[in-house]
Amino acid sequence: MSSLDLGLTEEQEILRDSVLDFMLRECTREVPRQVVESETGFSPDLWQKASSLGWTGIIIPSEFGGLGGTLMDAAVLLEAMGYALFPTPLHSSCILSASILLGDGGGQRHEQVLKAIAAGQSILTLAYTEEDFGWGPQNVHMEATSKGSGYVLNGVKQFIPDAQVADKIICIARTAESTGSPEEGLTLFLVDRNASGVSLKTMSGFVGERLSEVTMNSVEVSEDSVIGAVGKGWEILVPALDKATSVLCAYMVGAGQKVMDFTLDYTRTRVQFGQPIAAFQRVQDHCVAMQTELDGARWTTYEALWKLDAGRPDAAKSVSVAKIATTDGIYDVCSHSHEVHAGMGIDKELGLYLFTAKTRSFYHYLGNSTYHHKRLASLLEL
Repeated sequence: MSSLDLGLTEEQEILRDSVLDFMLRECTREVPRQVVESETGFSPDLWQKASSLGWTGIIIPSEFGGLGGTLMDAAVLLEAMGYALFPTPLHSSCILSASILLGDGGGQRHEQVLKAIAAGQSILTLAYTEEDFGWGPQNVHMEATSKGSGYVLNGVKQFIPDAQVADKIICIARTAESTGSPEEGLTLFLVDRNASGVSLKTMSGFVGERLSEVTMNSVEVSEDSVIGAVGKGWEILVPALDKATSVLCAYMVGAGQKVMDFTLDYTRTRVQFGQPIAAFQRVQDHCVAMQTELDGARWTTYEALWKLDAGRPDAAKSVSVAKIATTDGIYDVCSHSHEVHAGMGIDKELGLYLFTAKTRSFYHYLGNSTYHHKRLASLLEL
């Protein structure tokens, strides 16, 4: 992987085609809406089927029961899922949370949890953002005070995906006040969702995810719950966030491709003034803009994934570039699609509104374009 190659391997093409075939059978147009509107926003049946195919262990090493795939393998999987808007906590649990646990000495301390994740028997999520919303270390205010050999967590996390179905929550909190850099004193904890003092409330609004407010009210955890070293959580979290961000971008690219495809189909079948609207220049302008944004999102995402898999030292910069291109690009793809569809865009049968809501949620998740512009400037020492 020393030279740049953004093409898929034969094995990855087979994976992509098999996932798309599964989606065609199991995740038809009405399924995402039914799951989103359900009480839990989760389908145990779809989760069981995804687990049985090994998808829940896509990046988890074989020693923990996973497939041991690359990030690009995971991206191929998630892009195909995004194309069908497959509703699943796989990203939260099997990509982000698994990457955090694997970053702690290779995951040996968390062998049983990783095996449960890989088998689809346990779902995890990360509780990071708070009322002072942001993805920088300065936005973490939850306190973790020492008590005996353990800690007590107090504070509120907001906009947490998949918490309503998670068995465990990875929570970042301050075990010590920062004396210099804001990342000092941040510690990661593995908390049982049903632990005494943990409570959840669904957050409402125009979102495509089931997001929760997670309150930690004097939640006692043991020293064994610490992921990595006390006060060194940021060192584990940053690489995991980069990996998860690049794979999230792939999901968004898949969603954008689906919107592109059914928008083009609509322009060919919708007739106005005796001809398909695809013949109108303004409609063509929207379609060209959609394709341009989609291409930018796809290829910056693939480059970031390639650099992460290759261990390139500049990978973090490319991750931020990809998130900027994808966050803004797929947002615009959906907006242009609404312009083309006009009033038809709100038709539930079409389902465009689901893609729009999802991309609006992901616009901020793991950092919006403003955050990643600032991060990129810092990485470039500008």
